[in-house]
Amino acid sequence: MKAINGRNCKLTDGLFLSRELRNRAYLTELTNAGLLQNYYQEAGLAQNFGAKAMAHRGWEDPSCQLRGHFTGHFLSACAMRYAETGDAELKAKADAIVHELAVCQTENGGEWAASIPEKYFAWIARGKQVWAPHYTVHKTFMGLVDMYRMAGNEEALAVADRFADWFVRYTDDKSREEMDDILDFETGGMLEIWADLLEATGNEKYRKLIARYTRNRLFEPLLAGVDVLTNMHANTTIPEVLGAARVYEVTGDTQYRDVALAYWKAAVVTRGAFATGGQTLGEIWTPQNAMGSRLGDRNQEHCTVYNMMRLADFVFRQTGDVSVLSYIERNLWNGILAQGYFEGANRNGEDTPGEGLITYYLPLRAGAKKGWASKFNDFFCCHGTLVQANAALNRYLWYQDRDLLYVGIYADSEVTTEIDGVKVTVTQRRNTLSGSIQAAGDAASVQALSENTRVYRTHPDLWVQEFTVHTDEPVNMRLVLRIPDWSNGDISVAADKRTVIDRQNDFVIVQKLWLDGDTIALKMPLSVYSIPLSGAENTVAFAYGPCVLAGLSSEERALVCNAHRDAAELLVHDNEREWGTWNDEFKTRNQMIGTRFLPLYKIGYERYQVYFPLIDR
Repeated sequence: MKAINGRNCKLTDGLFLSRELRNRAYLTELTNAGLLQNYYQEAGLAQNFGAKAMAHRGWEDPSCQLRGHFTGHFLSACAMRYAETGDAELKAKADAIVHELAVCQTENGGEWAASIPEKYFAWIARGKQVWAPHYTVHKTFMGLVDMYRMAGNEEALAVADRFADWFVRYTDDKSREEMDDILDFETGGMLEIWADLLEATGNEKYRKLIARYTRNRLFEPLLAGVDVLTNMHANTTIPEVLGAARVYEVTGDTQYRDVALAYWKAAVVTRGAFATGGQTLGEIWTPQNAMGSRLGDRNQEHCTVYNMMRLADFVFRQTGDVSVLSYIERNLWNGILAQGYFEGANRNGEDTPGEGLITYYLPLRAGAKKGWASKFNDFFCCHGTLVQANAALNRYLWYQDRDLLYVGIYADSEVTTEIDGVKVTVTQRRNTLSGSIQAAGDAASVQALSENTRVYRTHPDLWVQEFTVHTDEPVNMRLVLRIPDWSNGDISVAADKRTVIDRQNDFVIVQKLWLDGDTIALKMPLSVYSIPLSGAENTVAFAYGPCVLAGLSSEERALVCNAHRDAAELLVHDNEREWGTWNDEFKTRNQMIGTRFLPLYKIGYERYQVYFPLIDR
């Protein structure tokens, strides 16, 4: 099975596109001088004796041992954007950065192309503490490789290939035990890079590096079914396992695939997750199915969300398990959209900011609030995954296996592919059932009459996704629609009599000889539902569709709910319509103190509560 993205998948969803455009604006706002400051410093091309303030501070300040990590993320994000849209301006900006890295590499003697000194690697080889040099260097490699793979930059490949020679020599004289000790320092995605470069060049030196960077101290107990993750730093190991997945894709060595699948089982299947899809507090894995004592200010690091979605993509392509798509969807709405590029709307004289860039963590403690970072003075690791995650949100939407075309995520988009040699374009669009062409806040002058305004007098509690097929000649195709875990299962498909509809393993398979212009509509009932918190008795979160709901509260509140009653019945629609839009907002009923609920991704600077204890009175 393959994922369909790049320019074969055109994103048309307004919410997703707005995040992509915000992301593009941020990428263009960053100056080349700021992005290169640490590389120039390391190469002696722009020595700073303290008289000049640096353009980028925080983790990009020359005093930080991770300095320069963000530039690799930047290059990767530009490459992703170019692959999706053909954005020539961003590509030119990134190409210029790549060329300057080549200049720095020459100044450093022809191999070294990093923003940190080589001696950091000598330090970890003898056990001296230094903050993750492999992690930092991996970002440079990642940016270079992505610029080659997705943007066709041959100079980027040449720089990466010469840079890799340094690591061949660095590891040549290391025993297996010495290498294992080195790999106990955070290595980021170095294994993935060696696999990428093996595929790109065919050079046997990368097989050596793959073997040397295989972290057996992690992989072997994973394969044995040992829980090696609880209370361990999450984003140290996720990139290493992504590397194993990539090695399998490039070499076909099944032991690496088995490592990735074993990790997924340990991290997700047997561990469980918060309602949001996240699984960490303070950057470490929570105990298996015991999340109740792990609600804090530092839940759900953005980097882990991004990288676990990447792993989930691999797992789905290997297994076809529908639950994996549900995991991606939940983390997309309640992680990527909830933690980056907040867009609000000040009203009635409110003075809170209307935007937010990135929140490193997603707090789940009652009364907490998101902490939005700055554009130029922080540059946490999550700044990097922010620009990658939002560079091309058309990923995870569509997958294909021969004549099976899978819909991964329900979001407005258009996919073009071939089925048995026939070119096919399929669009998906959500019918909001609003009865209006207006979008919220758009004072359009056209007010055409619509039957929907009379049929749906109140919030319809229905998600309708419409699909249209365009093809030059009739084509036999099976359109595979996911039954979401947030649906009660009472879904229906509106189609003509030529259509065969089959339900298998939480998928609906729609099969027919498709003609140009054929349409179907998938109708999925919506309702508020509760999600128990594992390890905490009578404590639940609420969700509506894929979106977790957050109650606006500055301190913990409990809700009164009789034991025989469904907790979801405590919430009713509130402020349900503005202009031409249905709002997914709610409020409590039959409580001493009322609480308003908003989708978590719409929370900006408010204090909120996700999990609510239930009291039986």
